[in-house]
Amino acid sequence: MPKRPEDEVTTEELPLRVPSLPAPSASRFLFEVEGVRYEAVRELEVRPSGERLLKAERRVADGALSGPCLVRRIASPSTYMQRTRMIEEVQLAFRLNHPNIAQVFHMQVDELEDAPYAIMEYVGGPSLETLVCAALVRGKPLSEGFCLYVGAEVADALHYAHTLTSEKGVHLGIVHRDVSPRHIALGQHGEVKVLDFGAAYSLLVGREESPENLLRGDVAYASPEYLRKEGLTPRSDVFSLGVLLVEALTNKHLFEVHDAPVSAAKESRFQTEMQPSLPLGQMQALMESFGPDVVEKAVAHLNEDLKAVLHTALRLNPEERFATAADMRDALRGVAHAQLHEPYGRAEAAKEVARVVSEGGALRDEVEFGEAGIYPDGLEKHELGLPKKG
Repeated sequence: MPKRPEDEVTTEELPLRVPSLPAPSASRFLFEVEGVRYEAVRELEVRPSGERLLKAERRVADGALSGPCLVRRIASPSTYMQRTRMIEEVQLAFRLNHPNIAQVFHMQVDELEDAPYAIMEYVGGPSLETLVCAALVRGKPLSEGFCLYVGAEVADALHYAHTLTSEKGVHLGIVHRDVSPRHIALGQHGEVKVLDFGAAYSLLVGREESPENLLRGDVAYASPEYLRKEGLTPRSDVFSLGVLLVEALTNKHLFEVHDAPVSAAKESRFQTEMQPSLPLGQMQALMESFGPDVVEKAVAHLNEDLKAVLHTALRLNPEERFATAADMRDALRGVAHAQLHEPYGRAEAAKEVARVVSEGGALRDEVEFGEAGIYPDGLEKHELGLPKKG
């Protein structure tokens, strides 16, 4: 989709009211946009915030299906300022046009239901969160080749967003600020997609920013400066990507909550917009004692070149990290070139995704995986690459 000029970033109009959601086995008309009919196929997820994600099909004028998409029913903001911020965030996402970023196509606020809807690119494979869970269940982390490939692709997408300018050449100053396994997905052919720039921070003039005491996204992957509500830069996303890669490479999160005594978790003046995977207070306590020794303990068994990349990405002082996500991308690709015996790309990633999900899924009905679950609600095994039973 071509980039939209700054003056043309507008919401699309959907003429018809969105009806109630369909049953999983049904296919029901949702709405029509510019002659394309959207039909809901399956509800994929209901988030604690009230957001609902639907897989839908697009049917063109002659009745032929033209491919799946994702319809996201966004929780309706309760105040005018919150609604303004939500619309501006979706408009910001319209600007992003990169092969490693899931695109946002349309948005509509249904006046009858007072509910905002967004039509987005559907990524057919699992999230990195699902893959990390499956790898943990099978007892073996994702391969270094896979992590180097995914890390470099994510870094490339982040650099694009970080350096994006308006049609007038104005730097938009975009920072994702929620780079976490939940927001990285693998397509059916091994392509990597960064999801949900809806929490993104931007220097866009006149934009309605989050309240000062509100932390957005999963604080378990947040940079030290974000937890302190200091200025955000692209290096903040670099830190989050480093935390994500450590978890994918080791099957352990860099910040283990049991390492922080409950007494050390002070009540914070900050609030989180979503339930974090690690408590905010204990994350802040852990960050107070964070340093290179914590990183080294986590990555000691990895090869020296890869360890060096992670150490640089995870410096407490932002000025000591990679200056740009592109620098981190190039470093990861350099390690891959030096350490891997064979090239690792989309085809290899697709094979590993299918294998990891299949091996982890073997215990799907026998092991309680916790609240997050190994598979998002409503997703069948065949949709995640698991072999069908006879």
